[in-house]
Amino acid sequence: MKKIISDKNKKSQKIKSFLVKKLRNIKLKSNLYLVIGGDGFMLKTLKKNRNNSKLFYGINSGNYGFLMNKFSPKNTVKNLSKAKMISISPLEMKVTTKTGAKKESIAINEVSILRQSRQAASLNVKSGKKSIIKKLISDGILVSTPAGSTAYNMSVYGPILSLNSNKLSISPISAFRPRRWKGKIISDKSIIQIKNLNPIKRPISAVADNIEIRNAKMIKIKTNIKLKFNLLYDNNSSLQKKIKLEQIRKETS
Repeated sequence: MKKIISDKNKKSQKIKSFLVKKLRNIKLKSNLYLVIGGDGFMLKTLKKNRNNSKLFYGINSGNYGFLMNKFSPKNTVKNLSKAKMISISPLEMKVTTKTGAKKESIAINEVSILRQSRQAASLNVKSGKKSIIKKLISDGILVSTPAGSTAYNMSVYGPILSLNSNKLSISPISAFRPRRWKGKIISDKSIIQIKNLNPIKRPISAVADNIEIRNAKMIKIKTNIKLKFNLLYDNNSSLQKKIKLEQIRKETS
């Protein structure tokens, strides 16, 4: 049985109907899932289907589709048979709220710490016992994986990381003090601790991709090396290639 997971919009449903007919008599790997939608839908699908043995081939029906492949009616079967696999590990986010509640989530792209009110956030950031920044006044801070470094991270002028860099990016969001702090690149083996220095007056939210936990007091973030998401890409549009293109791309108005 073909495993096709599709978003509910018309374009996704149209592609799904085409694939159901096209692949009816084609034998595919039993652990292969075809995911039709945009990047956000792919992120949701991966989180719902945590299993190291599953393979996910994304077909873009959204806008940019950075995590997806371009839909090709003529070459669907050939592209599937020749697709190359890359494995990525997500971030694991553990949050203690100001009431003492403990909550967890994973992030494939990034963990965003965001101010929750009109007041800027006041944050202390450590990597293990080493201080990264003692007091950051800002709209928030963002911890990004290499796979997510071209998403929200790039919008806040964070560095684009190569997929095999074994690094994480920590980037401020609209830093006020210190105004010129640009963030830091650290090892993906690091355990990052972000503390809200003033949870009463300056509440913050912790967001793992699209999962928000409000009134966060302490956030611990690390790479979950035990969990792997196996994504398949066409030869001409691998995730590595997309990241490299973004590293050299010049913006035009």
